[in-house]
Amino acid sequence: ELCALVRETRADLGIAVDPDVDRLALTTEEGIPFGEEYTIASCARYVLGKESARGKSDMKVCVNLSTTRAIEKVASDSGAEVVRTPVGEMNVVRRMMETGAVIGGEGSGGVILPTVHFRRDALVGIALTLQHLVEFDGRLSDLKKALPEYHIEKSKVETRLDSVDRILEELKSRYTNAKQTTDDGLKLDFDHYWIHLRKSNTEPVLRIIAEATTKERAKTLVDQFAQEVRNFR
Repeated sequence: ELCALVRETRADLGIAVDPDVDRLALTTEEGIPFGEEYTIASCARYVLGKESARGKSDMKVCVNLSTTRAIEKVASDSGAEVVRTPVGEMNVVRRMMETGAVIGGEGSGGVILPTVHFRRDALVGIALTLQHLVEFDGRLSDLKKALPEYHIEKSKVETRLDSVDRILEELKSRYTNAKQTTDDGLKLDFDHYWIHLRKSNTEPVLRIIAEATTKERAKTLVDQFAQEVRNFR
């Protein structure tokens, strides 16, 4: 409905927040979703650019393990370092405090700006987005095109909770050619894609998230690993 309204009214963008206003989703002037993953990537690009222009060095950005890889490219452009944490707002906040990060957040549309406070805040994300858009001097769709293009797909597989550790250990032994992170389940990083498998805290399922340069590749990866998990049961 928001996408349709943006098109009908010829608005410059559409804004959606969740009930407690800590997550931000945008639509471009074309009525196309901007992508919650790109909320933090776009805001980080703006804040890091500002901090870099002021001469700040040794900048840190904190995001969780399931957040888009686009954040690495955005950080690299400003000479900043990305610090990854387990999924969860408090995990990100804790590392931001420890590292003195200038911005952080999660790919669910959550932006954390420590100069305001250490919480995800959609209003902060809206303010950063609007100011970024004004100074960018272009449309939101153009701003999206200026960011690295990745696609994330998500799925989940029902499984017994007592079998998750065994499944993850087996996958670790299968994919020794990947960079492995075990801070929160198992994340496998390859050159052009990654897969993150983690136990749900609320359901008897194993969550599977994959990101690649195309939607089709990301979907294929999710399906592949979902089937591998099912084969273990």
